[in-house]
Amino acid sequence: MQGVLNGFAVIAIVIAVGYVIGRRGYLGANGREVLNKLAFHVASPALLFTMLAKADLAVILSPSLLVTALSTAAMAGIFITVGVVRGWGTGRTTIGALCSSLVNSGNLGIPIAVYVLGDASLVAPVLLFQQLVVTPVALTVLDLSAAASGAARPTWGQRLLTPFRNPVAIGSLSGVLVSATGITVPSPVFDPLELIANMSVPAILIAFGISLCGSSWPGGRGADRVPVLMSTVLKAVGQPVAAWALASFVFGLHGARLLDVVVTSALPAAQNIFTYASHYRVGERLARESILLSTMASVPVLVVVAALLG
Repeated sequence: MQGVLNGFAVIAIVIAVGYVIGRRGYLGANGREVLNKLAFHVASPALLFTMLAKADLAVILSPSLLVTALSTAAMAGIFITVGVVRGWGTGRTTIGALCSSLVNSGNLGIPIAVYVLGDASLVAPVLLFQQLVVTPVALTVLDLSAAASGAARPTWGQRLLTPFRNPVAIGSLSGVLVSATGITVPSPVFDPLELIANMSVPAILIAFGISLCGSSWPGGRGADRVPVLMSTVLKAVGQPVAAWALASFVFGLHGARLLDVVVTSALPAAQNIFTYASHYRVGERLARESILLSTMASVPVLVVVAALLG
């Protein structure tokens, strides 16, 4: 339990620092926007490149990844279906689908994997799947939605090249290419990238904390009430239950392997979603409140999962 509490304590403290910075106005009126741009265009691509360049790509063939992929698709599919029926719009529905299924495998998943599961590499399959499949697809949809709302309609060539123009996708794919080919990146190149990568998580969390200034209680009112509550329930309860059912009854996992996949599925919505929402200026409140609520809800869920399956 100590690992779960430690992971959440780290995130809460950094977010609180961002909130104080926002209240005091230390970074000015555009501080949050600058931090989001820094994370999206520079630090997050560097983080993904440095992590994936060292990853063992054999982990993508594990049954645990299949459980993650299927539970992710199920939760996202439920939200998308409801979003289409309710007419929430492409961008907003995409952000909500991410909040319902994309887990915080980096800044929260890693410490929990270390302290609860005993091996940080156990989050690698989730990280790879999310960054190589889910995130590029979602960002492509957001890119095309943003382009379609303007005067010019994107050509098929532009549609196909969209993932390769996105800095997050470029960082992920470049890291995989290095890992797959066995190329050794020289230290004078790799070390500065690692230094830049270290800014990613703090920048995201501080920007998130700044965004909380003047915000109402999450999920309380407004047009985002239903999508916020729905995405939170899908993420905090639906995904770990789906992962448990798939792992137990379809793939026959048990013991430590079952615990690993359910714990990673029970992680809250990824902080990066707020960065994407801010960058595309769509669903920002939905992302902020869903992330906050799912983070709060995941604490008791993770404790229960660890107690029952540990």
